[in-house]
Amino acid sequence: MLCFVLPNPAQRARVSVTMSETLDQEQVTMLRRAFSMFDSGKTGCIEREKVHTILNTMGQAFDDRELDRVLTEQDSDGTGKLNFDAFCKVAIHFLDEDDEALQKELKAAFRLYDKEGNGYIPTSSLKEILIALDDQLTPDQLNEMIAEIDTDDSGTVDFDEFMEMMTGD
Repeated sequence: MLCFVLPNPAQRARVSVTMSETLDQEQVTMLRRAFSMFDSGKTGCIEREKVHTILNTMGQAFDDRELDRVLTEQDSDGTGKLNFDAFCKVAIHFLDEDDEALQKELKAAFRLYDKEGNGYIPTSSLKEILIALDDQLTPDQLNEMIAEIDTDDSGTVDFDEFMEMMTGD
């Protein structure tokens, strides 16, 4: 899989997935943010194993065998890596079209981690969550991801930051 980074926002704005469907701007933004979080080396590629983690993190339902089949299609050269376009082609198979249902699921997930009900998750808890989702993350990768998520540098992640992390909205 040839890896590349699209040089400007106009090129990144819309990704056509050469199927009968095209991702809308919101979906591209959401996927770009998720992809970037796991492209810690900023190479323009992620390991195919990370897609499972990304879809889980986004609250998307998927069948493991179906995901593996689609990943194999997109990783036709067998490098084990996907560029953003290939990642989008995989993700479109599993994206939940019901935004309201997704928001409810994310609110419920947020409440699980906001144990004290104070409206935020400490970044230390978020690190534990990310490690549970992907135990191969290095401390530097975790810190980089947390810095992207904790946009106000408060040491906590409120629901808006959590939603932005999960959906790109």
